Amino acid sequence: MAKVMNFNSILMAAVLFSLLYHWTTTEADLIVNITYLETAISKGAVCLDGSAPAFHFYFGTGSGMYSWLIHLQGGRWCEITSDCQARAATDLSSKNMTKIAYFTGVLSIDSQLNPNFYNWNRVKVKYCDGSSYTGDIEEVDPDTNLHFRGARIFEAIMEYFLGQGMIYAQNAILSGTSAGGLGAILSCDKFRLFLPLTARVKCVSDAGFFVNKETIYGEPLIEEKYKRVVALHGICQEPAISCTALSLDPSLCFFPQYAARHICTPLFIVNTAYDSWQINNSFVPRVADPNNEWLYCNHDINICSPNQIQTLQGQSCTSKGYFISFCHFHNGIEIQRYWSSKNSPTLANVKIAEAVGD
Repeated sequence: MAKVMNFNSILMAAVLFSLLYHWTTTEADLIVNITYLETAISKGAVCLDGSAPAFHFYFGTGSGMYSWLIHLQGGRWCEITSDCQARAATDLSSKNMTKIAYFTGVLSIDSQLNPNFYNWNRVKVKYCDGSSYTGDIEEVDPDTNLHFRGARIFEAIMEYFLGQGMIYAQNAILSGTSAGGLGAILSCDKFRLFLPLTARVKCVSDAGFFVNKETIYGEPLIEEKYKRVVALHGICQEPAISCTALSLDPSLCFFPQYAARHICTPLFIVNTAYDSWQINNSFVPRVADPNNEWLYCNHDINICSPNQIQTLQGQSCTSKGYFISFCHFHNGIEIQRYWSSKNSPTLANVKIAEAVGD
């Protein structure tokens, strides 16, 4: 019996070692459980429905113990009350959030696929406020029970991780994808203020550079959308966003092309010139294409006419530092095939993972 138990113990140890080794060599198998920050509730730092914010966290090791990557999840915005109420009933509220996350791409634990950040402390912040982690309204309408507290959520999570060792950070990056990428831009300088003066701090926005452009029919759809988001969430009350520095409509502070110029912390933009979300939702929306002139081009730029390609290329813009690919895509640094696979986009033979690492 003792021999059997010893054998079983050895077998179990071997299986455990195999699993641990497998996790260090295969990024797709790094499964990280959710953590709910219940202490944030007393600070009013809550999701739309009043529930606790949440995140997925994986400790750094070795040379990465004093380096931190905070990644903001994306997921659009809510711009009217009914929209926010519907959103609060989805997996973008912590009551319904998925309990696990797969850390791939920039969050991967694989040193070959993610050589610069594989052993850093990595945090994926769940998105549950609908305002790109900005805005703060104290009042709560009892009829809707909606809480607009994106800025408080961001601050509460940063304060929590200062207590987990981020206060000793030597390197720190705030990144995000889509609406999270916009959040990484808007909260970039605020992130810097949480870190030690000696830390190297930078921000990376992936698919978050949403452009203030009219549709091909001259309609300001995205500008009107952002005005509603800003008004509903009280975003321009948030001092971290340089609204007062703008001579334009203060609601335009939500657009990176205006906000980025006031950011002091180094900022790197990863975007595609043919961002699929922006083309389909703010530039050539289906409702504004009654004759279906863009129906197929919208979904596959390879079949766009020369005139359509020229029109799309007119939407590009510049920022402080950037990696602009020509994929018809939206978001990517968490997706391995986009981040660092053999088929990843390259500029001057440099892949996105290398560019961000540099």
